[in-house]
Amino acid sequence: MTATFSIRPEAAQAPESGIVTLVDYGRGREGLIPLWVGEGDLATPAFIADAATRSLAAGETFYTYQRGLPQLREAISAYMERFYGRGGPIERYTVTTGGMHAIQIAARLVAGPGDEVIIPSPAWPNGPAAIGIIGAKPVAVDLHLDENGWQLDLARLAEAVTPRTRALLINTPANPTGWTASLDELRAIRDLAREHDLWIIADEIYGRFLHGETRGVNGRAPSFHDIAGDDEKILYVQTMSKNWAMTGWRIGWLEAPAALAQTIENLVQYSTSGVPVFIQRAAIAALDQGEGFFAHQVDRARRGRAIVHDALATVPGLVAPPPVGAFYAYFRAPGRDGEALAMRLVDEANVGLAPGGAFGSSGTDCLRLCFARRPEDLHTAMERLVPVLRKALADPG
Repeated sequence: MTATFSIRPEAAQAPESGIVTLVDYGRGREGLIPLWVGEGDLATPAFIADAATRSLAAGETFYTYQRGLPQLREAISAYMERFYGRGGPIERYTVTTGGMHAIQIAARLVAGPGDEVIIPSPAWPNGPAAIGIIGAKPVAVDLHLDENGWQLDLARLAEAVTPRTRALLINTPANPTGWTASLDELRAIRDLAREHDLWIIADEIYGRFLHGETRGVNGRAPSFHDIAGDDEKILYVQTMSKNWAMTGWRIGWLEAPAALAQTIENLVQYSTSGVPVFIQRAAIAALDQGEGFFAHQVDRARRGRAIVHDALATVPGLVAPPPVGAFYAYFRAPGRDGEALAMRLVDEANVGLAPGGAFGSSGTDCLRLCFARRPEDLHTAMERLVPVLRKALADPG
């Protein structure tokens, strides 16, 4: 007999991860090439890990600043000044336990039960889930796919605003689609937020993974920093995870108007009580010394993008234009069930991809592939995948 318990509905309704479902399905298969999760295959470089080791050796194992070490927040401000031209006072920055924690805090700042937050979709599932578990409603606005990639219909975004809308969660460059907003699109989104007095939660963690210069600003993707003031109602989410191969360290930051610093500190206090000092020392090393490693990461991603999309282009019926930003191929197999197809690829190709439906109902016939990997592995993966995809697309739908 299974016990039943009365718990809050927003907790009970927290969705299971469709990505984890596929990972569990393929777990332990010998020789499987895992391209299903959002991280590369490089370990954190030694100069970052060594900074953490030195901190531990020095006994830095006690409670620390809730907002983060002043030295780290100064390093973040300097980094933002170098690459975005908008550093500002360290009161704008709060160190968080990864980008997910930053999104959770941002959500709690601006929304609650009965409120709505609009999210372009397909979207990283943790964003909508973070909205749902606080009792608010994530409202999807579907992107559409054409020969130039995934696109946002600004009119549909505006039509989704209701009296209950409190915020827009905008991830650009986007996981999983690679959609990357132009400066004009960011201005339009900013103007929509101003018109309806909405907050913007700007998830820009892939901002420096840009492929081609057509939408670039100083070698990176356009940012709300380029078109908004410091006191704009914008909360910026960032993480150390992608740029410096630190996914397992769980450290990021939230940037907000300085007037919110104490409130955000309170939310950190009552959630994680801060990030361990030795992890923050590692983050300082990454920001101060990590540009060479990051450039290597971007180069590998661009090479991976070419390998993957050159191969996908040979599959008749597949809709797979290369992404503008981030490091994912998110492609459509029209009329096919993405989860079933992902399982078939595990069984027949021994390659793990994420099912598109894990990112929203508009992607149920899609698959996501992370190409931030060694070129050799990607060549092998595509040699295995392409024949199976050809067969799957040739089968009667």
